[in-house]
Formats: sequence, structure tokens, C-alpha cells
Amino acid sequence: MQKKIPLTSEQLENLTRTYPTPFYLYDEAGIRRSARELLAAFEWNAGFREFFAVKALPNVSILQLLREGGLGADCSSLPELLLAEKAGITSERIMFTSNDTPAEEFQAARRLGAIINLDDIGHLPFLEKHTGLPPVISFRYNPGALKSGNAIIGNPVESKFGVTREQLFEGYRAAKAKGIRRFGIHTMVASNELHADYFAETARLLFETVRDLSRALDIRFEFANLGGGIGIPYRPQEKAVDLAAVSAGIRRAYDEIIAANGLHPLKIFMENGRLITGPHGYLVARVRHIKRTYKTFVGLDATMANLMRPGLYGAYHHITVPGKENTTERETVDVVGSLCENNDKFAIDRDLPRLSPGDLVVIHDAGAHGHAMGFNYNGKLRSAELLLRPDGSVKLIRRAETIEDYFATLVVDGD
Repeated sequence: MQKKIPLTSEQLENLTRTYPTPFYLYDEAGIRRSARELLAAFEWNAGFREFFAVKALPNVSILQLLREGGLGADCSSLPELLLAEKAGITSERIMFTSNDTPAEEFQAARRLGAIINLDDIGHLPFLEKHTGLPPVISFRYNPGALKSGNAIIGNPVESKFGVTREQLFEGYRAAKAKGIRRFGIHTMVASNELHADYFAETARLLFETVRDLSRALDIRFEFANLGGGIGIPYRPQEKAVDLAAVSAGIRRAYDEIIAANGLHPLKIFMENGRLITGPHGYLVARVRHIKRTYKTFVGLDATMANLMRPGLYGAYHHITVPGKENTTERETVDVVGSLCENNDKFAIDRDLPRLSPGDLVVIHDAGAHGHAMGFNYNGKLRSAELLLRPDGSVKLIRRAETIEDYFATLVVDGD
């Protein structure tokens, strides 16, 4: 698929006169479209709900527009809960899935009326002690060797997340004994998965677990949260996940296991982040220097502190050069930042149009786990976030950090 930029090179240059590079630019129309497409794919399930993974893009303006589109929020920390609340997302529109959780975060989730999804059976008595028992209990299931993971999320057997099958029976039995009457279940075993069959297999595994728990413990499940993990085509030659195929596979498993065993209706929940915002975010940067030693290095004013994924995972992000899309002059280069770390690279041995200092570059598919994973190593300051509105206007939704911000938390003798 062709990677496109929602603004022309002239429009981008004009934008940089108000907002210096580097900055993140999000396409509101594209984000809204992705949300609609996911909801439409699961219209057959009356209770379907998408809880947007706040960790992917924790910005109130983004959460507000997703709330308007009918999405909830998947939160994993106190600040994420407060972001959801500030965006107008409360009550059971919030799914709180955390791990190694402090009491104050459970208390905040209870105050908001969120659905609490427990990562450990030991959290049930902890929750009871510190907040009282909520009306609905869900556990995060780690299927271990029954399911493979991938490079980002890891092998389920090695994962710190979730409980075993045996612990599920123990946990729900204990919850029932304590008077809980509403139940859900959750799993999350992949990240950035591009094969539609994977999600149908996961649904089948979780539905079979619902069936077995329901029979053994005489309880009824309200929802099964299949997690997120639907990937996006970072590389131009990759294809987007066929949501119709994902939905059809899950529906077959639902009919064969849930409906056939009298467990209908069961609400299906998901918590995608990358699928919704990932393709619609762009890191816009400018070339500072071209260095030629053993290789050619294109140095940007952005660094790994702005976009960690290539340095952390070796992840691919497509790069385009506005205004040079049709040039025949090309060069193989490493695209790098200015951190004192050699893995501060956005691309290695990438074939790009021949670049010059001052050229703009756009790094694609940065709308999830981009700005959110930023950091301040070497004193680098986090960049601004901009929202491209459907009418073509651009709105600042997070200002760039300043030197004053960087020093604000320091306690200096004599001040």
C-alpha cells in the first residue's frame, strides 16, 4: 500500500513556521474512520465495545474524539484513569487492566465505576481489603503454552501478565463465594499481529474457557475481552488486517461454542490502540546534517527520545521526503538522531531520495506508542502534538516541552 501524507509539502512547511520541528501530527478523519470500521465489523454482537488502549496515545483531545465515536478507554495506571475521566469517559466505559497495582489505583478505578480486570488471583483479597468488592470481576487469562506470542509481547509462558487456567477456576470460585454475581474474562497474547486467523484462534480458546468455567462453577459470564493486538501495515508491501475476516472467524467460534452451549448473549470487548490511531500519526522532523564516514548518516532534529520503537524493537517505520517523492536521485543511508546512543536510529541502510540539510522528512505510522513512549535522556525535550481537523485546520493538543519544564521538578539548594 502507498504511504500518503495528509498535507502537501507546502502545507507542512507553512505549519513549521508556527510549530517548529519535530512534532507529531494526527489525522482526525483517519482516526474516526478506523474507529467506525472496527465497530461496524462487529455489529452482529449487540454488546460489542472497543476500549481504546490509552497507553498507545494518551492525549485528552484524542480520547474525546474517540468517546464521541462510541469508544471506551482501556487504562492501566492512575494518570490514564484521570485522562479518561477528563475526556468524559467514566463508569463501565473504562476497563482497568493493570499489574503490580497499588491500592490507590484500585481505589481510583472503583471511584470511577470502572470494570476492574485482575492480573493476579491474589489481587482479589487485596481489592476487597482496600476498596471493597466491585460489582463485576474479571481475570486476565495467560494461556501459557496453549498460545504463542510474538516479539513485542513475548512468549506467554515467560510473560509476567495474567493467571493460569487452574488459577482461573480458583479465582472465580473465590469471587462467587464472596457474593460476586457478574463476571468477565480477558486475555491479551499478541501485539501488532497481522494474521486474521490468530484472533479467531484466540477467541476460540477464550470461549472454550468461558464454557468450561461456566459449567464447573455454575456462573454466567457477561463479557469476554479478546484484548487488542490487531496490527497495522508498517511496511508498504504489507496488507492491512481484514477486519471482516477477523469478525467472521470470531463469530464462527461464538456460534459453535457460546451460542451452542446456551451461553448467549456474551458481550465481546476489544482494546485496540495501534489499529485505531497508529496509521494516522506522523512524526515530522527536519534534516540537520549529512555525515559521510563508513556510511552516510542523515541526522534529524528528532531522536529516539521522540520515537523509541525502531531503537527498542528494530521496528520498521516508513519514511517519506515531502517534495521529493518523484526524484530519481537516491541514496542508501542511516537516518539517525543526536542521542549519545548508537541505537538512536530511525532507519538503517534505507533507500531514500538524496537528502540535504533543511529537508523535511515524515516518519509514518507513529500514531501509537510514539509520543507516549518518549523520554528525556540527554535532556531531550518532548515534542508538540498537533491534530489535523477534517476541515483542514490544525489544532495544538500538546505543546512542546521547554527547558523550564525540564528543570521544574529539580530541587536545587539556594532556590
